[in-house]
Amino acid sequence: MINILFEDEHIVAVHKPSGLLVHRSYLARKETEFAMQMVRDMVGCHVFPLHRLDRPTSGILIFAKSAEVARVMQPQFAERGIDKRYLALVRGYVDEAGHLDYPLKEELDKIADSRASQDKEAQEAITDYRPLNRVELPFPVGRYDSCRYSLVEMKPLTGRKHQLRRHMAHLRHPIIGDTSHGDGRHNKFYRDHFGLQRLWLIAKTLSFTHPVTQEVVALETELEVEWLQLFEAFGWSQHQSDYQLLNRDGAALGS
Repeated sequence: MINILFEDEHIVAVHKPSGLLVHRSYLARKETEFAMQMVRDMVGCHVFPLHRLDRPTSGILIFAKSAEVARVMQPQFAERGIDKRYLALVRGYVDEAGHLDYPLKEELDKIADSRASQDKEAQEAITDYRPLNRVELPFPVGRYDSCRYSLVEMKPLTGRKHQLRRHMAHLRHPIIGDTSHGDGRHNKFYRDHFGLQRLWLIAKTLSFTHPVTQEVVALETELEVEWLQLFEAFGWSQHQSDYQLLNRDGAALGS
């Protein structure tokens, strides 16, 4: 269920599947499986998550193997020292690359954040994005006789809650499968027509400076099988190599 992408005595990076929580939460008290506990059992020591990955989002998740390494690594995440790139399937045609600087108000949980201030200023939120592919399908969804979708690469330069989902919704290109900020008609179409139900968002690459060796570690994970099943239906390539975002040296392609 979880694949290890990188491991040494200080850090372990895994591929988290869609639908798996990172750690225990009172909001999902009935759940019995969590990425943190699964990784701990796999590597044989306690692990410390270094960043967030929403439950419905799949892809690269990094843990430190000690509190000391976690403490050293945290500034990289806080100060934009981590290069993260995502792939998403969105509604409509995204015609050109863009740089979106659109502040977001903090999303508060009704229970967990019941005592938090409801009047906080919107926080800086910046996302770079570029289209990679597009498709038009001959099926009516909503008021149109056909439906259009784009495969988009996104690079968040800040780390706000649900930033990518909210930014794409702001651009009128919501991510397919997003039940909070997306388009329910298109989500239903994917469930009914393709028999696939998930958030079509994956943390595809992550690059960071190793806290001990000071070397750059560049990781890229593969798309899950349901992505390739969908791409086959679109008439797109099903070769993983055609969706790589990093070259052999770990540098980002298309930047």
